[in-house]
Amino acid sequence: MASTLKTTILLAALTALFMTVGFLLGGKTGLIVAFVAALGMNLFSYWNSGDMVLSMYGAREVDAWSAPEFHGIVARLAERAGLPMPRVYVIENDQPNAFATGRDPEHAAVAATTGLLRMLSPEEIAGVMAHELAHVKNRDTLIMTVTATIAGALSMLANFGLFFGGSHGNDERGGNPLGLVGGLLAAILAPIAASLVQMAISRTREYEADRLGAEICGRPLWLADALTNIHNAANHIPNHPAQANPATAHLFIANPLRGASLGSLFSTHPDMGERVQRLRAMAGAFAGPAQPRGGFMPQGPWTRRETRRGPWG
Repeated sequence: MASTLKTTILLAALTALFMTVGFLLGGKTGLIVAFVAALGMNLFSYWNSGDMVLSMYGAREVDAWSAPEFHGIVARLAERAGLPMPRVYVIENDQPNAFATGRDPEHAAVAATTGLLRMLSPEEIAGVMAHELAHVKNRDTLIMTVTATIAGALSMLANFGLFFGGSHGNDERGGNPLGLVGGLLAAILAPIAASLVQMAISRTREYEADRLGAEICGRPLWLADALTNIHNAANHIPNHPAQANPATAHLFIANPLRGASLGSLFSTHPDMGERVQRLRAMAGAFAGPAQPRGGFMPQGPWTRRETRRGPWG
């Protein structure tokens, strides 16, 4: 409940920030336009943001015939989590990463890059997909995709202010009360503030998704090992669509932006070392004859392959 309240407050803050930028650029008229635009974006995001993000990354839907192993992993995890089977997508990208999207569990989708399917073991892939299904179960996907939409629009609005410096004229006539100063303030401060709100929303959700994801798959170390491998690879393998659309970075299980570790203060993700440490502590609690507490047995699709056959199983 506290997490939901905090996220609601943060989303309201992001919407208020969008309206403030509108005011700085266009006074009362800009405020009204920004309010209408924010309302429209929230409605649009509710119905379309999931498909929009998948399209942005060129995701391709797969099924039990085109990707039997990957699809089977997701199906078994969804059953364990008590969730409807989500749509399953693959993104052609060498960086190992994944995200979930959709407005609710009945309209959810999970996506993984070919880099993730190629580099990680089936057990590690299961850990990653369990994390993404935890986002679905917690209904984080709508919140995070709406945040991406508003933050992206906010950046574009701020850039507009940088180029045009806001509308001139006094506030009584609907113009920007601060003129060029207002435009510059919007251009400089708005992206920073939006990043801070995104960071707070993402960090709030990632720890909980790690915890619940570990419970869904029953093996916290699978997710811990996956996060370590993803983090090491993501630092030197570029994700060009993410670089072009940084407002969507918080959707991924690990920050897809190169050099993100250098800017940890503004990172949309919690510290990876802390996440792994928490999962390893969970594994200790799971240890013993009853481990993995209903988790998958290492057989069938969970057996580590001697040779890789690509992402399709």
